[in-house]
Amino acid sequence: MEFNRSRLIVAAMRGGAGKTLISVGLSAAWKRHLGLRIVAFKKGPDYIDAGWLSAAAGGSCYNLDPFLMNPEQILRSFVMRSARADGSLIEGNRGLYDGVDANGSYSTAELAKLLRCPVVLILDATKVTRTAAAMVLGCQRLDADVNIAGVILNRVAGKRHEQVLRESIERWCGIPVLGVVPRQTRNFFPERHLGLVPPEEAEDSLEALSVAAAKMSGHLDIEALWKLAVAAPPLGCPLPPPKAAATLAAAPPLKIGVIRDSAFQFYYPENFEALEERGASLVRISSLENAPLPEVDALYIGGGFPETHLEKLAANKVFRDSVKSAVEAGLPVYAECGGLMFLCRGIRHGEKLHPMVGVFPFEIILGAKPQGHGYTVMECVSPNPFFPTGTTVRGHEFHYSRIASRLDPGSFHFVFRLKKGHGIVAGWDGICYKNVLAGYSHLHAAGNELWADAMIAAAESYKRLKTSISGDSGLDRVRPESQSIPTVC
Repeated sequence: MEFNRSRLIVAAMRGGAGKTLISVGLSAAWKRHLGLRIVAFKKGPDYIDAGWLSAAAGGSCYNLDPFLMNPEQILRSFVMRSARADGSLIEGNRGLYDGVDANGSYSTAELAKLLRCPVVLILDATKVTRTAAAMVLGCQRLDADVNIAGVILNRVAGKRHEQVLRESIERWCGIPVLGVVPRQTRNFFPERHLGLVPPEEAEDSLEALSVAAAKMSGHLDIEALWKLAVAAPPLGCPLPPPKAAATLAAAPPLKIGVIRDSAFQFYYPENFEALEERGASLVRISSLENAPLPEVDALYIGGGFPETHLEKLAANKVFRDSVKSAVEAGLPVYAECGGLMFLCRGIRHGEKLHPMVGVFPFEIILGAKPQGHGYTVMECVSPNPFFPTGTTVRGHEFHYSRIASRLDPGSFHFVFRLKKGHGIVAGWDGICYKNVLAGYSHLHAAGNELWADAMIAAAESYKRLKTSISGDSGLDRVRPESQSIPTVC
């Protein structure tokens, strides 16, 4: 059967026009007021907007990124996950046609064409009236294959302002204005680092979602917007077959620990699902609880904001020491961005050095501006526990931190030579110690299928060798250096 689910993309003329507020509010309004089951998607590599969309829709928000994924991978991920609900809402990023070049490569518009998805265009109406129609008309004519089906006006000053905008757009562009959002006097989504504070850290996240849903229900025609989504044409892809019932495995599942708390929260749900589909059992671990690392077969440490939790992380010596001991014993660890920071000797804030795990003998310092921001293309050039040499992987980096030491790439074990991006030092990313690989680039499993296979293989190897050393299935969590597991780096 052909895929024919309701779907809508929320796009804009530029970044900062109000896409996230409106997308979050619309998702919540569809769910709360129309009783719809919505799967949310975020175009691009962003974690924080996706976190708010996830909270609004009441389920995981997935990323669709034409740079990190090829068209087949995007379609497979979208169809598989959209089939779980009544419809999907996709928040675009930047401006509708903004990509990495003058052709708009990897833009929201290109994604809309791939998914045959209607677009509702948000227009920031600040200090503009009839010219707004020219802006919308330009977007319509730049690429006629992009189905711009409606407009939402944001930051409207009053009734007269609305009347001129609405009449101009509907007369000259031939599409309806489906929402008018007045200028806000209060920003109820707090911001940090050029984006929103994650919902896990926002003290009033439930209130923010409730207010957003109420405002969008009052200012948008949510029924008409849903009709646009329903009118999306068949995608031309088959529906995914239903998953077969899981069978009981003869051996206990691999345990992959995930440090996931308010300090480390940047994970793609697709990465978790890829590990679970391969038979792993994910063990959620807090770096902030005063308890040692539980017994696991591999450890995954994602990004986040460890710099906002320095006192708690530094005070939790029990957990930090247990991670260090497990690493010395050969535990496979894959760490990204904040995870790299956590594994270093310490993070300096002002004049004070806050001790971290100490796997890598470097201090981390925070800059006032991003030290690396954008997509990365990395060639694996050195042995490591997860990727064969010669492999090329694509990722994304966004970090204000950097290693304080001046590292010479020729005298230090870097794993990735960057063809695009900054990394740990200019042109290089990924440092390795024993069975640990840590870097600033975030990888997405839907576009890097090798990553999940590598995590499973590393965990299987570690578990098998632990069993061989211990001589039975009752495995010691930490053992002396003389009995450590063979390591790659």
